Amino acid sequence: MNFFQKVVYFFLTLNLIIFHVICQGIPSPRYEQANSLVGTRLYFFGGIINSTTTNEVWYIDLSNFKSTSTLQWKSDVSMTVEYNLGASCVNPIDNSTVYLVGGRPLITNNFLNTSSIYVFNSKNSQWSTLNITGFNNSFIARNELPVTINNNGRIFLFGGRKLEIVGAPLFNDINILDTTTMTWSTPVISQNVPTPRGDHAAVLLPTGIIIYIGGYTVVSSINSAISMNEIQLFDTNSLSWTTRVCT
Repeated sequence: MNFFQKVVYFFLTLNLIIFHVICQGIPSPRYEQANSLVGTRLYFFGGIINSTTTNEVWYIDLSNFKSTSTLQWKSDVSMTVEYNLGASCVNPIDNSTVYLVGGRPLITNNFLNTSSIYVFNSKNSQWSTLNITGFNNSFIARNELPVTINNNGRIFLFGGRKLEIVGAPLFNDINILDTTTMTWSTPVISQNVPTPRGDHAAVLLPTGIIIYIGGYTVVSSINSAISMNEIQLFDTNSLSWTTRVCT
């Protein structure tokens, strides 16, 4: 190999190394991932990459968000399962524990029919599951629902769909997980209960009222979008429903 060939080989090798490092630092395109903001870290959990569910965990550090025009991706400890279509929230009591609720957990693309709630400790990047008392088995593999958590560590989950069943039904029940006692409850509510739905949005107000809006329901076996002027309010104190109209 002459001098010119050595120079060309050197620069080709250098470019390949640089390209490899840059690509390693950016997550592959994905969808159906869960996300939560913990302090200044915006975390992303799981998702689907090229039709394959992943267990990857990535975050963006937003601590220098105002002073820099370039943000960096960083990887964290992967989940113990592949995961998509789930919801996540941060415990406001310690501001570091992330709960991933619902969704589709898999191992090597084989669906797990499990009730596990996956817990991520962002302080030490450790994963664990919860031992829950009173779990509602109809919630296993529930998807397409939002999650909210109040200042007392109570997680509220409304509706959703069980996707692993052909022609899976939608739900309109409220499920509550108290993370301080690890107890699960599904209160029986008979008045003003909204129609079953999935893919809706939720916001918890300081008053303890959760606003649910949007999503879809099923009419004559066909998915039908829910009107945006229909707002459902759930009172987390009295465990009661009311409906408001927004014009």
